[in-house]
Formats: sequence, C-alpha cells, structure tokens
Amino acid sequence: MTPIIEFDGVSKWYGDVIGLNKLTLHVPAGVTGLLGPNGAGKSTFLQLATGQLRPSQGTVRVLGQGVWDNPALNRLIGLCPEQDAFYEWMTGHDFVRTCARLSGMGRREATAAADRAMQLVGMTENMNRAVKGYSKGMRQRTKLAQALVHQPRVLFLDEPLTGTDPVARRDLIDVIRALGASGCSVVVSSHVLHEIHSLTSRIVLLHRGRLVAQGHVREIRDLIDKHPHRIVLVCDKFRELASKLATCADVDGIKFLDRESGLLVETRQPDTFYARLPGLALSDGLALREVYSEDDNLEAVFKYLVNR
Repeated sequence: MTPIIEFDGVSKWYGDVIGLNKLTLHVPAGVTGLLGPNGAGKSTFLQLATGQLRPSQGTVRVLGQGVWDNPALNRLIGLCPEQDAFYEWMTGHDFVRTCARLSGMGRREATAAADRAMQLVGMTENMNRAVKGYSKGMRQRTKLAQALVHQPRVLFLDEPLTGTDPVARRDLIDVIRALGASGCSVVVSSHVLHEIHSLTSRIVLLHRGRLVAQGHVREIRDLIDKHPHRIVLVCDKFRELASKLATCADVDGIKFLDRESGLLVETRQPDTFYARLPGLALSDGLALREVYSEDDNLEAVFKYLVNR
C-alpha cells in the first residue's frame, strides 16, 4: 500500500539528548498504534509528522508532501496533543469553531463544522459551557473535536485517553474506530498496550528513539517464536491430558497447575499445537474448559522485544 506517513533516516537531537535515532518507517492508511514507554520518542515522532519540529537529519513526508515549512498541509492533517492549552474563558464550541476558522473556513461553515465535531465526540450538551469548568474527559473530547473539525485526511492523537473515566474512554475509542472506518488515517500514540489493542491490530513499537518492530500484532508476535509460547489448558482430567501431550513432538515442556486443574504447556509451534486441540477436547472425555496464552498479547511482545 502507498504509505501515508514516511520517515526516512530521521533523527532529532535536543542538544545531547536523542529524541529519534535514524528512524525509517512507512505507515500505511488506516488506524495505527504508536507504542512505547515514556521517553520512547512518540511525542517527537508526532511533532515531526505535524511540522512542529524540524528533523536534525532525514526527511519526513505526509501524504507525499514534505512536512517542514508547509502550512498548506495543516488543512489535511489534525493533531490532538497530549497537553492542552485552552483559553479557559471560551466555551468548548467557541474554541472548536475558532480552530475551524483558522483552518480557512468561513463563519457559517465553521459554526456548522463545530456543531458536527462536538456532536461526534459527545459534547453537544456541554459545548456552550466555559472550558474552565470541564472535567478531564470533557477536555479530552474537546481536544479531539478541534483536531477533526476540518475533516483531515490524517489524524494524529497523542495519548488521547489519558486521565479519562471509563465512559469517556469507551466513547473516545468508539469515535476513533469510526474515524478509521470512514477513511481517515489515524495514528494513536500510547504507552498503555491494551488501549491500542482495543483500537487496532497494526502497531509500531518505539524504544529509546528507535524502531523496535512494526506490523500486525500477530506478525510481531512471530518475531519471538524461537522462544516457547506458554499456553494454559484447564481440564478436569489434566493428568491424563499431560500424558497424551507428552508424546507430541511440538510440545517442549509441561507444568502442572494444580490450583487451576490445568497445565502450562510450552511449544515453539503454536499454530500446530492449537490445531490439535479440538481433537484432544473431544477424545476420551478430556473436555477442555479453558485455553489461553499469556504470551499472545502486546504486553508480552513488548517486554520481550525491548529487553532482548
């Protein structure tokens, strides 16, 4: 696919501190999760991609255009920053409408666009209140509204769920998913793995300014297949199940989990192993009550990749 965002050999230095280090990364259309611990370079990435910073070396392109010193590109991209800097005396609607005007819209068009954006993020009932009285969730919703009010083709979201309550978190996740489904490309930055996993399976992992891995979460999980996958099988007849699994060539180890009435199985061929399970579940009354893996999640992937 044609990349929407292109970083080619990009580095950014802040004196002796390295924000990004020779990053080459091509991001396709759709929703992409940008993951990494605090200090990984996520905010630097977003500031470079939106033209707020000039790279120390390398080139950055969005929608095929150079980003630095290209004001016209601002009409095609939107940014929801991690920190907010509202005019506290303004209403949420006034703030979003002003942002629409700054993107080049006329008065009536900007008012209608602000109405739509505030409705989309669930702020219609509170949009005429002063921002200074907003909760953290309301401020996050309003920031998202200003980022999308001009209907950008590419949307950058920096920790958009930070500090939100469970209802606001669910609503914002639904909005971001809907934006991706509507054709808007979205890059969502977060250090919380399960948040990104709830939004998309396509992820980019940064650590200390470098690209650690990129792709579908399953593809990235395959990077560590040389290490055994640990799979838990919960079964009332777990000792009989263990005797059957012990003869399988793709099983590297078995550990009894007496408290769970189950087994912890290690395998380097998880696909083959999982394919065998339906037959085992139906044979000799060895009904499997539960099957799960602690390794097939982003937390396990990330811990391994940044510590290898």
